[in-house]
Amino acid sequence: MSTATPPVSSKLFGLFCLASYLLSLSYGSTFLLSLLIGSRGGNEQDAGSVISAAMLSTFAAVIVSGHLSDWLGAARSVALFGLLLVAASLGFALTPGFGHLLLIFGLLLGLGWGVFYTLGPIIVASLVTPAQRAKYFALLSGSMMTGIGSGPLLGRAASALGYPVTAAFYLAALASLVGVLLFWRLDRHLKTAAAQSTVVSRISWHAAARVLSSRAVFPIIMVGLGGCVFGGLSSFQTSYAAQRSLDYSLFFLGFMSAAISGRLLIAGFVVKRDPLRASCLLSGLMLASILMFGFVVDNGFNYVLAAVMLGVGYGLTYSVINGLAANEAPSGTTAQSLLLFSLSYFIGVFGFPLLAGKIIVEHGMATLLLTVMAVASLNWLITVGRLLWRRMSMAKALQRA
Repeated sequence: MSTATPPVSSKLFGLFCLASYLLSLSYGSTFLLSLLIGSRGGNEQDAGSVISAAMLSTFAAVIVSGHLSDWLGAARSVALFGLLLVAASLGFALTPGFGHLLLIFGLLLGLGWGVFYTLGPIIVASLVTPAQRAKYFALLSGSMMTGIGSGPLLGRAASALGYPVTAAFYLAALASLVGVLLFWRLDRHLKTAAAQSTVVSRISWHAAARVLSSRAVFPIIMVGLGGCVFGGLSSFQTSYAAQRSLDYSLFFLGFMSAAISGRLLIAGFVVKRDPLRASCLLSGLMLASILMFGFVVDNGFNYVLAAVMLGVGYGLTYSVINGLAANEAPSGTTAQSLLLFSLSYFIGVFGFPLLAGKIIVEHGMATLLLTVMAVASLNWLITVGRLLWRRMSMAKALQRA
C-alpha cells in the first residue's frame, strides 16, 4: 500500500505538463498522414495501415514500460523512448511515396507514444493521493490533448503560409526533442516528489487477471471504445472535410478547445460528481456529436458545434473513467490497471483506423460514420447498464435490511 502523498509542487507539475504537451505534438501530427499520403498518391486505406502499425508496437511498449519504469525510472524511460517519437516524425516527413518504410516509422511511433502515454498517469498516481488523482489526471490529459490538437493545426498553418504539410512533422520532431530533454532533467525531481510512495509498475498475468475480474474492467473497455471513436474520426477528418467542402482545421480547433477547456476548467467539478452518472451523461453527449457528423453537419457552424460536443463528451469522459480505472482496481494494482487502461486505448485509437480506412475506400464515409455511431452507442450502453445494476443492487440491499 502507498502512503499518502502531499500535493505536488505547482512548478514541477507545470514543467511535467509542458514536457507532455511537447511530446504529444508528434502523435497529433499523425492526423495529417491521410493528407500527406494522399498528396503522394495513396489513399485512406494506406494511411490507416501506417497508423495501425503503431498498434503492434504499443503492445510491446505497454508490457515493457512497467519494467522500464522499475529499472530506469518512469521519466527517464519516457525520455529515451521519446526519441523514437522524434525519429517517427522525421521519418514521416522525409520518406518519399507511401511505401513500407512508413510502416517502420509507424512502429517507432507506437513504441514511443506507448511508453509515454502509459507511464504519464503512473507518474501522476505516484505524486498525489487517490482523492487527487482525477483532478491531476485531467490536467495531464488536458496538456496532452493540447499537443495532440496542435499537431494538425501546425499543418493548416503551414499550408496557409505556403509551406508543405511536411513542415508540421519537422516542427513536431523539434518540439518532441525539447520534451525529451525536459523529461530527462525532471527525472530526479519527480523521484524526490514521489519518494514517499512505493509503486511497483510492472505487469504480470496474475495482476492483469485481478484487474480484469474487478469493476475496473468497465472503464478499461470504455476507453478502448472511446479510442475507436477518437481515432476513427480524427485520423480521417481531412477526408471528411474535403467531401463536405469544409476546412478540417475547424474540427481540430473546436475539438481541442472544448477538450482542453473541459479538462482544465470543468473537470475539477465533474470529477467530484457521481462518476457513473457523469460518464453516462458525457458518453451520451459524445454519441450525439457523432449523430451530428453523420446527419446534421453541412456548414462551418454545425461542424464546429459537433466538434465542440465531441471534445466535451470525449475529453471529460476520459478523465472520469481514467480515475475509475485507478480507483476501482484491487488494492496494490493501480499501476497495472492504468497499464491495461492504456493498452485498451491503444487498441482502439491505433487499431480502428485500419478498419476505418478500409471502410472509407470500399463503402464510403457515410458507412464509417454509422460504424463509429454503433461503437459510441455500445460505449454509452455500458454506462447505462452500470447505473441500472447499481440501482438494482441498492434496491435488493434495502429489501434485505
